[in-house]
Amino acid sequence: MERNLLLTIEYDGTDFFGWQRQPNVKTVQGTLENALSTVCGREIKVEGTSRTDAGVHAYGQRATMKGNFGIPTDRVALAVNNRLSGGMRGKFATGPIRVREVREMPLDFHARFDAKGKTYIYKLDISGKPDVFRRNYYYEIGRSLDLWAMRQAARQIIGTHDFQCFQSTGGTQRETTVRTIYQLQIVERNGEVHIEVTGDGFLYNMVRIITGTLVEVGLGRRHPMELEAVIRGKDRQNAGHTAPPQGLYLAQIYYDLKEVPGYEGSTSGMG
Repeated sequence: MERNLLLTIEYDGTDFFGWQRQPNVKTVQGTLENALSTVCGREIKVEGTSRTDAGVHAYGQRATMKGNFGIPTDRVALAVNNRLSGGMRGKFATGPIRVREVREMPLDFHARFDAKGKTYIYKLDISGKPDVFRRNYYYEIGRSLDLWAMRQAARQIIGTHDFQCFQSTGGTQRETTVRTIYQLQIVERNGEVHIEVTGDGFLYNMVRIITGTLVEVGLGRRHPMELEAVIRGKDRQNAGHTAPPQGLYLAQIYYDLKEVPGYEGSTSGMG
């Protein structure tokens, strides 16, 4: 009997050329499909929600796989994680990719098209202490930031706008550059600043450009109240730099609007 399985996936994107399968390079999707194909004894293709770039990480990427699988649903994660960890066995076996959960869904469910919102987290290191073991997981600013100014600027980004100014060239052409940002929080924790942004969808490099712009505000290079004019101008040249990929994490994907942080009527935050 055909089944449609929804996978929740976390990965360290450091050594991958992004999520999307590509010929002759190592990608998250390609590596995951190879492991699933071995476990299931047939060719498996997965459809992911977000096409994260090279060096970007994920706590909660989602993907669907459809077909007739001999392996029980509750055994898929354990089997594929053993494979992804290089043969290490056990529930705690861990490689650079790990399937956190597998759920059976209706046959017409699609991981990408049924998504109602996403949360990304961008991590900034403001400790001023260079650390070789953190370089692939943070944007090392190395000095304090004016968080009050950054939060003033962030308030102007929340809402429904044409975000063309926060889109890099080179991505998939979109029918519209209008998106809704439901929530944008800036949180400081132990020498780190986390920018947590939730929206109904994101343009190519949108979170990284928002981050770069907010960093420039935090460093005093931009006035916090100029963001409204930047957005209204729809010109990429007026926004800030594109923050590097290693600080970016796809945190969570939502399939129920009531679970989307900041959405009117929301009943829960990030899990």
